[in-house]
Amino acid sequence: MLKIDIQKAMLSAEGKTNLEVCSEIQDNELLCLFGHSGAGKTTLLRILAGLTKPDKGRIVFNDTVWFDSEKKINLPPQERNVGYMFQDYALFPNMTVEKNISFAQKEKNKNEVDKLLELFDLEILKNQHPEKLSGGQKQRVALARALAAKPNVLLLDEPLSALDFDMRLALQHEIRKAHDLLNTLTVMVSHDLQEVFHLASSVIMLKNGTVINRGAPAEIFSENTYCFQQRVCYQFNQ
Repeated sequence: MLKIDIQKAMLSAEGKTNLEVCSEIQDNELLCLFGHSGAGKTTLLRILAGLTKPDKGRIVFNDTVWFDSEKKINLPPQERNVGYMFQDYALFPNMTVEKNISFAQKEKNKNEVDKLLELFDLEILKNQHPEKLSGGQKQRVALARALAAKPNVLLLDEPLSALDFDMRLALQHEIRKAHDLLNTLTVMVSHDLQEVFHLASSVIMLKNGTVINRGAPAEIFSENTYCFQQRVCYQFNQ
């Protein structure tokens, strides 16, 4: 279980705001963070990964304290066993696709790298460097690398946003399968309703840094509260 009770001052396009999250995420839960740009979704992912320090609060994973402002505890990312897929991919430009993926492994295992290359349809690209890849290909490499570490907590920031529809559907299935096989706790940022309904077991909706709703996707995105893009329109609780 991941227990989060943090506060962090943020600066968004709308000005200064404060991220305040107090929540528990169960083992093997796949939680989606949802909300407008600047709501604090990526900031929360970075806080969980140990890349951004909260102003105050506490984060505990099972029996391990990751962060405690009063006790001055702040575990570095490498001690949290977290897999993070960045929105901008953050691939190593001097490494091939294969080496980018194997770099994340704590114990090197070529067979497992080969399985990830096959899983994400990257075999023919394994010797290419990131500069030669399309946005969708980079995204698949970044996702494979995040899984290569066999993390206890998997953090995905818009994991499928650059992919075409068919690849998106295929990788939704693979993310779900990897989540179940690794028995991991997954926190994902997404703006795609179909993706949320297909993958997420629960949703936290953020607005200006504040949690305004939490529940199953069908509860959060009821006909009366949510519409999106061309088919529907949405309205946060006021």
